[in-house]
Amino acid sequence: MKGWAIWVILLLAVLGLAACVSSSPSTLPAAPAAYAEQRQRMVAQIAADGVSDEKVLTAFRSVPRHEFVPPDMVPLAYADRPLPIGYGQTISQPYMVAYMTELLELKGGERVLEIGTGSGYQAAILADMGAEVYSVEIIPELYEQATARLRRLGYPVHTLRADGYYGWEEHAPYDAIVVTAAPDHIPPPLVQQLKVGGRMVIPVGPPGLYQTLWLVIRREGDQVDMINKGGCVFVPFTREP
Repeated sequence: MKGWAIWVILLLAVLGLAACVSSSPSTLPAAPAAYAEQRQRMVAQIAADGVSDEKVLTAFRSVPRHEFVPPDMVPLAYADRPLPIGYGQTISQPYMVAYMTELLELKGGERVLEIGTGSGYQAAILADMGAEVYSVEIIPELYEQATARLRRLGYPVHTLRADGYYGWEEHAPYDAIVVTAAPDHIPPPLVQQLKVGGRMVIPVGPPGLYQTLWLVIRREGDQVDMINKGGCVFVPFTREP
């Protein structure tokens, strides 16, 4: 067979293969659309459970929670339950994240301190709402992972690897503080880093036992209002040894 004939046959074979590939139906799921639908259902459940702040709900519709869970947890990313993220930590139940965020009463533009970056999901929600977010994480691996993830996804969050008990004094005072792990008492440095009129949401209680979610509002001087917002269960507040 002449050389040119061989090239014609090979070309026809390639074109035929291309036609087969292009005409075959895709077996890959439409992931972005599927995740968007799951987020809508998640938000509907959060709203049905009592969260009504539209800025909070809009952020939950926007932030891709599946990006903030380990790969083996992605199928459960939009379930209304906490999920493990390694190192004995969890990403909190969506409803609890939304409820705690709503209690901060953010309008946009506030300076917010988060204690316990974890996977970065709560920080992303706050940033999506227009807050200037400072987040502290004590576990080095989670700090590195969350910092890289937030940067990759485009959320302008300032992160610090440190003991969150002492807050982040350099950027205080804060309009709001949210704590995502439970100490056995409210850390005084966090209260001191709140603005007058600032709000802090923090779970308090012993590990594995009854914990209480507190809304703390700072008043003039050292005065605070403490409002019991009900029972909760969080991982223990990790400290430096």
